[in-house]
Amino acid sequence: MAAKKQYTAIVLGASGLVGKALLYQLCQDDKYSNITCLLRSPLAQRDYHDPLNKIQAIVIDFDYLQDYQGYFTVDHVYCCLGTTIKKAGSKKAFRRIDFEFVHVAAQLARAQRASSFVWISSVGANAKSNNFYLRVKGELENAILTMPQLDNAAAVRPSVLLGDRKEYRQGEAIAANILKLISPIMLGPLAKYRPVHAQQVAAQMISLQVFK
Repeated sequence: MAAKKQYTAIVLGASGLVGKALLYQLCQDDKYSNITCLLRSPLAQRDYHDPLNKIQAIVIDFDYLQDYQGYFTVDHVYCCLGTTIKKAGSKKAFRRIDFEFVHVAAQLARAQRASSFVWISSVGANAKSNNFYLRVKGELENAILTMPQLDNAAAVRPSVLLGDRKEYRQGEAIAANILKLISPIMLGPLAKYRPVHAQQVAAQMISLQVFK
């Protein structure tokens, strides 16, 4: 019997809410043999469970992400990078992280011929939106999904995320509490606006990758 193929992956943003959930699931997934994480700061051991030593964690300066192109020679690229305008400090800084860094990651995935590229967008993403956050997310979707020679690119579009964050985000916490209360009546077109657990988003990201 032929040995089952194993896959390699790179994760950007593994220390965030979805990133941590994703890293946990990848470590438990026997389809993956090696997981490279590019991070701003070292992973805290309490944040992941890696009994088979799959993780290679590398601290980098994302302003020079293009210098780490060689690490993108993997099967699957997962991009969980993202912030808020408040945390970034300005719209310009927010766009730098949520658009430019993710766009560069997609270009590196293409250059190294990764099998697939999956990233986190947002429900309501629209390049023509009057909302700056949703407009940036929509512009990024347009830029990546029309990128030539980038095979199998896909975005997940979660609503408000549920889970334990390192930092407290008051606006998201209030929205999550309200949406949890009314979630049972959010049916049909409104269902996509239900709050979603980080673990569910991570599982969806894995399901969108190409295994061949």
